Amino acid sequence: MQPDPEFRGRVGKTHKDSIPDWSGPVAPKPGAPNVVVIVLDDMGFSDLGCYGSEISTPRIDRLAARGLRYSNFHVTAMCSPTRACLVTGRNAHSVGVGAIAEWSSGYPAYRGQLSTNAATIAEILSAQGYGTYAIGKWHLTNLGNYTTAGPHDSWPLGRGFSRWYGFLGGFTDQWAPDLHRDNQPIRTPPVPGYHLTGDLIDHAIEHVRDHVADAPRRPFLLYLALGAPHWPHHVPKPFIERCKGRYDAGWDEIRAARLRKQKAEGIVPPDTGLAPRNPGVKAWTDVAADERAVSVRLQETYAAFVEHTDSEIGRLVDYLADVGQLDNTLLVLLSDNGASGEGGPAGAINIRRHTQYEPETTAFALERLEAVGSDDAFNHYPMGWAQVSNTPLKWYKKNTYGGGIRAPLIVHWPKRIAGGGAVRGQYHHVIDVLPTVLEELGIAAPGSYRGIEQIPLHGESFAYTFDQPDAPTRKQTQIFELVGDRAMWRDGWKAVARHIKGEDFDQDRWELFKLDEDFAELRNRADDHPALLRELIALWWAEAEKFGVLPLDDREGERAFEWLRNNPRSRYEYRPGMARVDRQLTPPVTDRGYRIAAFFNASPVASSGPILVWGSRFGGCSLRAENGEIVFHYACTETSGHTLRCRLGADTRCMEVRVERIAKGRANLSLASDGIARCSVLDVRTWGTFGLSSGLTCGWSNVTVPGVIDRSNDFVGPLDKVVVTLDAQADEPAPEQGEAAYRAVAAEQ
Repeated sequence: MQPDPEFRGRVGKTHKDSIPDWSGPVAPKPGAPNVVVIVLDDMGFSDLGCYGSEISTPRIDRLAARGLRYSNFHVTAMCSPTRACLVTGRNAHSVGVGAIAEWSSGYPAYRGQLSTNAATIAEILSAQGYGTYAIGKWHLTNLGNYTTAGPHDSWPLGRGFSRWYGFLGGFTDQWAPDLHRDNQPIRTPPVPGYHLTGDLIDHAIEHVRDHVADAPRRPFLLYLALGAPHWPHHVPKPFIERCKGRYDAGWDEIRAARLRKQKAEGIVPPDTGLAPRNPGVKAWTDVAADERAVSVRLQETYAAFVEHTDSEIGRLVDYLADVGQLDNTLLVLLSDNGASGEGGPAGAINIRRHTQYEPETTAFALERLEAVGSDDAFNHYPMGWAQVSNTPLKWYKKNTYGGGIRAPLIVHWPKRIAGGGAVRGQYHHVIDVLPTVLEELGIAAPGSYRGIEQIPLHGESFAYTFDQPDAPTRKQTQIFELVGDRAMWRDGWKAVARHIKGEDFDQDRWELFKLDEDFAELRNRADDHPALLRELIALWWAEAEKFGVLPLDDREGERAFEWLRNNPRSRYEYRPGMARVDRQLTPPVTDRGYRIAAFFNASPVASSGPILVWGSRFGGCSLRAENGEIVFHYACTETSGHTLRCRLGADTRCMEVRVERIAKGRANLSLASDGIARCSVLDVRTWGTFGLSSGLTCGWSNVTVPGVIDRSNDFVGPLDKVVVTLDAQADEPAPEQGEAAYRAVAAEQ
């Protein structure tokens, strides 16, 4: 939003003796380019064809062939901090997003939302006359602001974008996403052939179309943050079919082949070696046959997901060309962090259940191979394939070694860059993108925005690399920190410490690498240069103070649970037809007793449809009216469930479900009518709401929990409200099983 311009005319008694001022708001410079920023999610350094992969990405490769590829570009090792750096040009901790948004912890570096003293690219460009549009993943507001009631000042429209279509959190189901339009959750009824990536591209094209039609002389900013290829790896089956058999050779051979291609492409120096297999990753020859079958299918599906994403990005690029906008569009494409090792040694058909509640077996996965990639799975590949994605590097997302923080970056701008697919090797970081854009647009970062003094930009423009391929790196230092992992880069040297969760930070073992000579961080030089290592460690602490990194905190999901404890609530009242409740703001019932009471203001005998639906096709509960009955269905997983039924009477005014905790992970279920228990089922397994849920709806539904046949979308009847009441006592949530396993293999290093 631009401030009202100063009036430069003259106001007399009438228009005849007055002089109007038609100067209007600030206008962009003639010929100013459009800016398109495309962020891919959890895609490793080598996953694009033009970065060494066997994955077919012709549309992105074509952008690279007409632009520039960067081989020494770095991010923050996790999604929210990288996005904070990208849109503000400052280090993530300095603007309040030192970890993912859900892990806010009450300290300045971890507010989980962008500081107001760091104007975003959208706020800066909108003040210069740009149209500003955001599509896809946001992940830059904390749990306290997820509600429909807001506040919305940290949502996209509150941070400079005029339109937004996408999702708030770190991931979503690609077949049945939880979506918002601007500041409102929207209903997304099932549509045959629907896929989120295609939907997001459709909306991106829609915004470009409308902008070009309505404001042809004004440039636009399009921030396109896809959910792909973050797990769950959901993709149309034809894409999976064409990847069949591609990965039968296993991760060791595929990684070696990628390195050969990277050397041929000039992505890595000719003497680069492969990092050793990460702890927990077996040699492919040691993987059992059944495990191989599962592993290969999971990787085929991931590759298919990347190929599908490439195809959809191609549709947007084609549209930009069709409307004459591509040549003068500064297009930047990057990944937000390295590939994810969260799938563990074997991967999973349902990654959420596997990592939080019940590790999958190979036998379970084998029975469901045909479901991988479909709406009956929530799949993620094994760690071995994640290291392939990060070829030739070690470690993963969340780590400050190369595998977590080195990312692909492509810059395409035909009117300005005659790159010819060249590779640039200067060291740069995601905080450098905004300074680069501003330099090319001739715009100075504001010292004050809406009356708030601004933090100076921390980034260093890399626009000099457009025309000077051999220019020395201008950047001098860069600090890294992510849940205790730390690194400090200065003048080609990198000190890095891999932190084991729960251990003393002072006991972390620092290593030293000369990246200019050791791309894959294979030769620890700490013993050769102890004084230099001490100097870099001291610099890390100084930079941590400077950029507000402290306090060090290796907690992860525990921070979200702490937020819940500090914001206690035991009663939730829902009204029929209200907006969907985000999955992370549903009542915290994990391993806890609670009641669900539906109140009617007239006879409900003829009622039908969903009263309360909570969860997804992988687990949850449903309270419905059908055929003169109230039916409560409870499903701990997609393969297990229990159903309670009770006849509705003309005088019924309250139906209540009681979930009585009897032991860890076990409960008795009962259904009562006007306070009188009618039926029950004893000693059932309970589900963990945050691991399985896709949110909560009252009086309508666009999801079906397992075992529910009736798919009617809206409740018909005299429903007044539904009240969920939590029991006073609750145990601490169980530690995440997958994270515990991940820490165990990390400790082997």
